[in-house]
Amino acid sequence: MTSYVVSFSSQYENITKGADPIIDNWFLMSNPVPVLSIAACYLLFVLHYGPRWMENRKPFVLKNTLIAYNAAQVVFSTLLCVQPFFIGGLHRALNVSCNANAVVDRDLQLTIWNGTWWYMVLKHVELLDTVFFVLRKKQNQVSFLHVYHHTIMAVFTWGYLKYLPGVQGAFLGILNSFVHIIMYTYYLIAAMGPQYHKYLWWKKYMTTIQLTQFGIMLVYLFLIISFQCSVPRSLTFFFVINVTIFLFLFWNFYRKAYSKEEKKLH
Repeated sequence: MTSYVVSFSSQYENITKGADPIIDNWFLMSNPVPVLSIAACYLLFVLHYGPRWMENRKPFVLKNTLIAYNAAQVVFSTLLCVQPFFIGGLHRALNVSCNANAVVDRDLQLTIWNGTWWYMVLKHVELLDTVFFVLRKKQNQVSFLHVYHHTIMAVFTWGYLKYLPGVQGAFLGILNSFVHIIMYTYYLIAAMGPQYHKYLWWKKYMTTIQLTQFGIMLVYLFLIISFQCSVPRSLTFFFVINVTIFLFLFWNFYRKAYSKEEKKLH
């Protein structure tokens, strides 16, 4: 019995001990229980309890909430996107990680980690996208692509920061934040009312931008492998596999959504 207790204690310590004690002390970062609990509650609500609860209710009118929410997403995505360029941090970070003779700058490392933490928090806030769909009885938009994307991003970003916070991931976060500026601007205009929908002619191109994003990510990840940058290969290959899945799912969505529209036009 004692050996089992010691073994469990050792495994628990392995899970709770991350890459750096500083990160371990940040909000949500001490152990995986809070993040996994959030993910579990999210999935239970959007896939089961939420739709059942709304079944005999009228859709919520969330116009002002959606306007405020999407505007906030644009602002915070912009801040995450431009901050590294203000400090020149990303260029320096990639130079350090891909140059064996370079000296690691602790302040730079902490800056990247801090930005990653805020990015992780934003990924959890984005789970509200699906909650709003459920409350507005738009369950058709709660697709596998949508739920998988939101869940994996929230959980994986936490795991990345906790255990393997390599600086290469910062570029992926910045690129994704840039795309989200465009995406949430679209949602913001859509939430403002039908009179503004004439400005949303570029919906098809938004999906194209998302696909281009994944293509750029794959090229970047293969360059990391080629240049043998100091990032765990297993992490890089996980990035590659996940980005490839996203690319396939978004392409499938693009093909189904816009091929139908083209057929109607003809």
